[in-house]
Amino acid sequence: MVFCKGQKVEVYRRSQDESWEPYMDELVGRHGFITDPDTRINDPDALVEVSLEDKGTFRLPQDCLRELEA
Repeated sequence: MVFCKGQKVEVYRRSQDESWEPYMDELVGRHGFITDPDTRINDPDALVEVSLEDKGTFRLPQDCLRELEA
């Protein structure tokens, strides 16, 4: 899936990506929005920057994110 800046997302599961860190487990279930989708790279395996409500901004693997309806 291609994410766009400002798109609402949910961290809906633990990622299988090697960049996933144990502290990220507490982010599962959180909602936020894409702040930097790295569209220049256009790589589905690239990390995307997500701002999560009450948690801050993180670079997360795309396989743990799903789009929320606006």
